[in-house]
Amino acid sequence: MSSDFQVILDACVLVNAALRDTLLRLAEPPCSLYLPRWSKDIIEETKRTLETKLSLTSAQTAHLLHQLEIHFADAWVDGYDRFIPAMANHPKDRHILAAAVVCGAQTIVTFNIKHFPAAALAPWNVEAQSPDEFLIHQYHLDPKAVFTVVRQQAEQHGGWERLMGIHSKAVPEFVSLLREHDPRD
Repeated sequence: MSSDFQVILDACVLVNAALRDTLLRLAEPPCSLYLPRWSKDIIEETKRTLETKLSLTSAQTAHLLHQLEIHFADAWVDGYDRFIPAMANHPKDRHILAAAVVCGAQTIVTFNIKHFPAAALAPWNVEAQSPDEFLIHQYHLDPKAVFTVVRQQAEQHGGWERLMGIHSKAVPEFVSLLREHDPRD
């Protein structure tokens, strides 16, 4: 499956390693449920947060950014700066909406839903979704693909229960959905 559904991933969802991994695996072939997008500002915020709040080294964040550039070369959105003043959402996050508008993204995935009120998004035909809501939508698009991706991720990172435990903090409804419909049962 290949999609042309463009989605802006906010820094707050890219900071969480397990969540970032799940989101990006769903965007990679063969799954390709959506096209991830981000800007230099989003990536700079991600890097800053990883280093200052989560104590990653600059070498670790440089490695992450390099991997993003290699595997998601088309994800980078440019030319949005001039649109920032036209955005009516929270001033701190206007660059995110501007990037969404420039690339034609239909969705912004963020934990900061309150920074993206519907009235500010409606003129641009963009919606903000929590990562929980977004992953549930991805599941309903292709349950088999989502289970396959999450199962592969779990096998590489400590097992199903460990990954579900980690995800239960960030995306609890998605975890409940996976547990409820687990084809392994």
